[in-house]
Amino acid sequence: MASVLVSDRFQQKKWKDIQVGEIIRFSADDTIPCDTVLLSTSDPTGVAYIQTINLDGESNLKTRYAKQETLCKTPEKDVINGFIKCEKPNRNIYGFMATMEIDGKHLSLGPSNIVLRGCVLKNTNWAVGVAVYCGRETKAMLNSSGAPSKRSRLETRMNREIILLSVFLVALCMAVSVCAGVWLKRHENELEVLQFYRKKDYSEPEVENYNYSGIGMEIFFTFLMSVIVFQIMIPISLYISMELVRVGQAYFMIRDNKMYDETSNSRFQCRALNINEDLGQIKYVFSDKTGTLTENKMEFKYASIFGVDYSGEKTNFEGEQRGYSIQVNGQVWRPKMKVEVDKELLELSKDGNNTEAGKHIYDFFLALAACNTIVPIVVDTPDPAEKLVDYQGESPDEQALVYAAAAYGFMLMERTSGHIVIDIQGERQRFNVLGMHEFDSDRKRMSVILGFPDGSVKVIVKGADNSMFNIIDKTLNLDILKATEGHLQSYSSIGLRTLVVGMRELGVPEFERWQSSYETASTAVMGRVALLRKVAINLENNLEIVGASAIEDRLQKGVPEAIESLRKADMKVWVLTGDKQETAISIGYSSRLLTSNMHQVVINSNSKMSSKTSLEDALITCRNFLVPGGSDGNTTSVALIIDGTSLVYILDTELEEQLFELASNCAVVLCCRVAPLQKAGIVALIKKRTDDMTLAIGDGANDVSMIQMADVGIGISGQEGRQAVMASDFAMGQFRFLVPLLLVHGHWNYHRMGYMILYNFYRNAVFVLVLFWYVLFTGFTLTTAITEWSSVLYSILYTSVPTIVVAILDKDSSRRSLMAYPQLYGAGQRHESYNSTLFWLTIADTLWQSIVVFYVPLFAYWKSDIDGSSLGDLWTLAVVFLVNIHLAMDVIRWTWVSHASIWGSIIATCICVVIIDVIPVLPGYWAIFDLASKGSFWVCLLGMSIAAVVPRFGVKMFIQHCKPSDIQIAREADKFGSSMELARQEIELNPSRR
Repeated sequence: MASVLVSDRFQQKKWKDIQVGEIIRFSADDTIPCDTVLLSTSDPTGVAYIQTINLDGESNLKTRYAKQETLCKTPEKDVINGFIKCEKPNRNIYGFMATMEIDGKHLSLGPSNIVLRGCVLKNTNWAVGVAVYCGRETKAMLNSSGAPSKRSRLETRMNREIILLSVFLVALCMAVSVCAGVWLKRHENELEVLQFYRKKDYSEPEVENYNYSGIGMEIFFTFLMSVIVFQIMIPISLYISMELVRVGQAYFMIRDNKMYDETSNSRFQCRALNINEDLGQIKYVFSDKTGTLTENKMEFKYASIFGVDYSGEKTNFEGEQRGYSIQVNGQVWRPKMKVEVDKELLELSKDGNNTEAGKHIYDFFLALAACNTIVPIVVDTPDPAEKLVDYQGESPDEQALVYAAAAYGFMLMERTSGHIVIDIQGERQRFNVLGMHEFDSDRKRMSVILGFPDGSVKVIVKGADNSMFNIIDKTLNLDILKATEGHLQSYSSIGLRTLVVGMRELGVPEFERWQSSYETASTAVMGRVALLRKVAINLENNLEIVGASAIEDRLQKGVPEAIESLRKADMKVWVLTGDKQETAISIGYSSRLLTSNMHQVVINSNSKMSSKTSLEDALITCRNFLVPGGSDGNTTSVALIIDGTSLVYILDTELEEQLFELASNCAVVLCCRVAPLQKAGIVALIKKRTDDMTLAIGDGANDVSMIQMADVGIGISGQEGRQAVMASDFAMGQFRFLVPLLLVHGHWNYHRMGYMILYNFYRNAVFVLVLFWYVLFTGFTLTTAITEWSSVLYSILYTSVPTIVVAILDKDSSRRSLMAYPQLYGAGQRHESYNSTLFWLTIADTLWQSIVVFYVPLFAYWKSDIDGSSLGDLWTLAVVFLVNIHLAMDVIRWTWVSHASIWGSIIATCICVVIIDVIPVLPGYWAIFDLASKGSFWVCLLGMSIAAVVPRFGVKMFIQHCKPSDIQIAREADKFGSSMELARQEIELNPSRR
C-alpha cells in the first residue's frame, strides 16, 4: 500500500492502482512503489537519501534532490499545477531526461531528481513526489524477467536417446508381431495340434475353441504383448534413480567443509536438485562484481602529496589506528570507520598553512573532503554523549577518501545541495557548492566549484591519472609531476586504485562565464548531457597538481586464485557490473582477470551508429591480435570492456551478432554500468548462439535476472539481501567456493550421472534382448522362460541398488588431482562421459553380451531334457552376475558400501530365485535345485561371464595403455604420488585434450 493524494488528503492505495501524475507521500524505510519525481522532502534543502540495493546491488545511500521551486508547496493545502514531459519508459536505471513546467518556470529534471521503484527511503522522515512511470512501465519492472524452467543438459540429451530406444522398442515389437503373423500363416492348417499354438482346448471332455480372432487380430495382440514383455527397454526407473542419486550428491556437497563459510556461518545450499551434473560442463561464468568478487570495502592506503610519497616505505609507518573526533553541542562525533594513518603525514597535517608542506597537505585533504557526493549521516551509539558519522555515497572509493580525510583532521560534517561544512583541525568552515560536474566515463573525472570563506572561488578536480595529466599545466612544477607519475606507477603495480587531484583558482570573469554556460546547459531539453560535458571540459584545464591517492579494494579471500583456476579449466569468466568502468577495470587487475599484457578494447557509445562503428573497429583490432595458426595464448591478449549505454543499442538488434563474434575472440569481457535486464541479455546472447553451458553468480537483487537466465544460477549469501539466493539454483558464502564446486563436485557429478545413464541403458537392454532371442525359438508367442517375478524384481531389487550407490560414491579422480590440475575439468566440457559415440558403443557391447548370455546355455543344453524354467533361472542369474561384474569393472574408488551393494545384489538375486522356485504354485518349482546340482550349470555361468566381458575388458586395457585420457593419467599419478613426489613434479597431460 502507498499513501496517495486524493481530494486533498493522503489515502492508502494499492501499488497496482497508482496512476501516472498522482502525488505520493513516502515515510522513512518505505519502499518506493513507482518511478517518482521528487517535489519536496523533510530536509529543508530538498535532499532525500535512498538505498538502491534492489536495483543495482549497492547498499550505500544515494542522494536525490527536489527542485527548489517545489520545496515550499504543501500538497494538502496548496494546489500544485504543473506539466512534466519525460522520455518514453526504458530500462536504463542510470538515466532520466525530463522537463517540468510549474508556476510559469521551465525546469530540467535528471537522474538526481527521480527515485525508482524498489528503492527504499532512508534517513529522511518523509518525501513527496509525483508518479511518472507506474506498473510494468517502471524501470525496475522493465528490467525484470520471469524465471525459466531449468532442466539438466545431460537429461535433455538422455531424453533423445530414450526416444531412440522407444523407436527401437516399437520396431522390435513390430518385427515380432510380423514374424508371428508369418508363422501363423505358414502353420495355418496345423494350429489345432501344434504344441506351441493350440487353436482348440482339449482339457475338457467337450472340445472348445480358444479365443482365436484371425491372423490380423493375432498380430495386433502379439504387438501389444510384445510391448508388455519388452517395456523394460524404456528405463522408467532411471528417472527415480537419478533423483535419488542427486539427493545423495547434494548431501555430500552440503556437508563439504571446503565450502563452509565461517564468517557467515553458512554452508553450501542445493536449492535445485535437477541440475547437479550441469556443474561439470560449464564453459562461461558470468559474475557480478560488488559483493561477489569484492567485499565492497575500500581502504585508503597511500598518498603522494606535491611530489612527496607517503606510502610507509620512506616514513615511520607503524599501522597505528587513530580515530579523529570533534565536539558538537557537547557530544563527541567520530567517523564510523577507522583508518590506518601515517605518523609523519598526521603530524604535518596539523601544521595547516603555516609551512609549505603543510599548505600542500591542507589542499590535498580539503580536496578529498570536498570533491565528492558523499553525505554524512549521524548515527546514535549506546553512549548518548557519542555519535558516529557514517559517510554514505554511490562510490566506495569516495567513502574511503572521505574517511581518510577525516582521520587526518578534515572531517566532513554536513552536505546540502548548496553548501558543505568541514571541520578542519577543530575549526568549522563552510564552503558554498557553486556547481558540480559529476563523473562520466568520457572525462573520467569529476569536479566541484567551491566558494571559500575568504570569497575566493576554486575548482577542484579528481579523476583517473590518464585523464588528469592531460589537463594539468605541465609548465608548473614539472619535477613534482614526474615524481607523482612514478608514485602512481608503484601504487598501480601492487594492485591499488589510484586517483589524481588537482585544483586552481577561478577569476571573477571566468567564473561568471562558466556560471552562465552551466545554467544554460543544465536547463536544456535536448542534448543536456553533451552540453554539460562541454562546459566541464572548458573549465577543467590548466590545473596545478595537488597529489594522488591509493586505495585498496578488498577482494574476497581467494578470488584471484579462483579466477585463475577457472581460466585454467578453459572457462571464460565475464564480469557484469553496475559500477563505473574504471572501478571494474581496477578490480579486473587485482583479481587477475586482466593482465598488463592484455590489449583492452573499450566500447563507450551513445548511439546505434557509433556502437556499430565501435564494434567494427574492435573486430578489426581483435583480428590483428589473432595470428592464424597461432597458439591459444594469442587469443588471451584481448579484453573487451563495454558499457551499459552501448549495450542498449546492441542487444536485441542486428548488432548482437557482431558483439558475439567480438566477445568470442576475447579472453575477458567486462560489462560496466549495466542494468539488471542487460545482464540477462548478455547471458542470453551466449545461450542462443552456442551449446556451451553458462553459469551466473551474484549476490544482489539486480543479479536475479542474470541468475535465472543462465543454465546454472548461484547466489552469494552476502550483505545485500537474499533475493539472489532465493532465485538461485545453488547458494554459497564466498566466490572462491566456486572452484571446489565446479572442479570437484561438478566433475564428479557429471561423470557419475553420465555413466549411470549409459549403464541403465545397457542393464535394461541386455535383459530385453535375452527375452527377444528366446522369442525366436518359441514361435513368436511371447512365451518367457524367465518368471514374471524375476522380470519385476530385476529393475527393483536385483540391479538397482548398486547403480545408485556407485553413482553417489564413485570418484574417477581424487580431490587433490582435480584441484591441482583444473584442465581435468575439460572432460565435462567435451562431454567425454556421455555422448552419442559412447551410447552406440554401449548398445554394441550390449548386443554382444546378450548373445553370449542366451546362446551359450542354449547350445550347452540343446539336446538335454532341461525345461524352460531351468534355463530361465540360468539366464536370470547370468544376466544379474554379468551386469554387476560389468559395474564392478568400472568402479574406480571402492568402499565397503560399494562392495556390499554389488556383491550383496548378486547374493540377494540367488536368494530370490531360490525362494521363487520353492513355491509350488509358481511355475518352475524346484528347477534351480535340479539345475545347480549339475556341473554344466556352473561351467556355463562362469564361461558366460568371462566371454561376455572379454571384449570390453580388452578395449579398456588397450585405451588405458595406448591412448589414456587426462583423467587416467592424473589418476595414475595420484595413485603413485608418494613415489613420484607429486607435489614437486608436474604431470604432462595430453596436449590435444587441454
